Amino acid sequence: MSPIRLRPDARVLVVILRRLGDVLLTTPLIRSLKRAYPQATVDALVFAGTEGVLASNPDIAEVISMPARPRLTDTLALGARLFRRYDLAVSVQTGDRPIAFALVAGRRSIGPVEPEGLASAIKRALLGRSYVRDRSDHRVVDILRLAEVIGIPVARDVICPVPAPRPQLAPAQPYAVIHAAPMFVYKRWPAAGWGALAAALRERGFAVAATGAASDRDYLDAVWRDARVVRLDGKLSWPELTALITGARVYIGPDTAITHLAAAAGAPTVALYGPTDPRLWGPWPRGGLDPAWQAAGTIQRRGNVWLVQNPLPCLPCQLEGCERRLDSHSQCLDELTVEQVLAAVDQALAVRQAA
Repeated sequence: MSPIRLRPDARVLVVILRRLGDVLLTTPLIRSLKRAYPQATVDALVFAGTEGVLASNPDIAEVISMPARPRLTDTLALGARLFRRYDLAVSVQTGDRPIAFALVAGRRSIGPVEPEGLASAIKRALLGRSYVRDRSDHRVVDILRLAEVIGIPVARDVICPVPAPRPQLAPAQPYAVIHAAPMFVYKRWPAAGWGALAAALRERGFAVAATGAASDRDYLDAVWRDARVVRLDGKLSWPELTALITGARVYIGPDTAITHLAAAAGAPTVALYGPTDPRLWGPWPRGGLDPAWQAAGTIQRRGNVWLVQNPLPCLPCQLEGCERRLDSHSQCLDELTVEQVLAAVDQALAVRQAA
């Protein structure tokens, strides 16, 4: 497809109205845009609370945030503020709201559409360029199809917040980082597993730094009640968190944005996956994902990432746990053994030591 031509000082908006991990996994597209249009101003529109993952991103001039559940007056005010402000607006989602903002904000607008339905046909007619989503693609691959639609070269690196100086709260001795709290219950590994893992890491001579959001504190109090770890939940900015993780001998976490951050930052990363399909949402290692993740396995390795699963026949179901709700348990994670996780951790530690 022929490249879209923009004036040198053009303004470009990327609309990403989803969660933290989605915002982080959009950074390869943002880098692709900045490299193709180096003098252009590239802004991002995101939900409030997700903007931190774009902290100090060198490709972005301004991060605009909006509430995840805005009032009609908020939506109209933001639409008026953005109206035709951009030469090009790109939605990375097929939803009505992100597509609408791209149409309102950009003199030219681009986005994905679903394969069927009247709404998709209307969006395809209104957008300057579009493509039909293939939901079997990894999220990064899917988003980067927008670069192909725009007609620009693809950059495949996920861009992390620029690391701050080493956090003063970080352990002085060699350490591992554990992030035990995903956003949703159905992605959790049992608390006893985290405690046993921390004890095994201490036996191997490592301190354990435990990260998490301040909102997870009650859950993390229960997880770490009898464990000797350095609690850093709610105490680090995104640049400090990036610095902490990149300085770790190994990072271990569930399917969460912080695990995506660790993988992209190049840290030896052990990711515990349950219902989520890694072919779609597996961590994106530093330097790219090749070959793609398989649907299920015991321990898979790609670059600096070890992906651990308990491959039950139903895995990956891509559902919200066994009870189909956000606070459900997941049998595949409940029965994932400490020994299997430790096997992946030891592999990651051996590679780090050899390097």
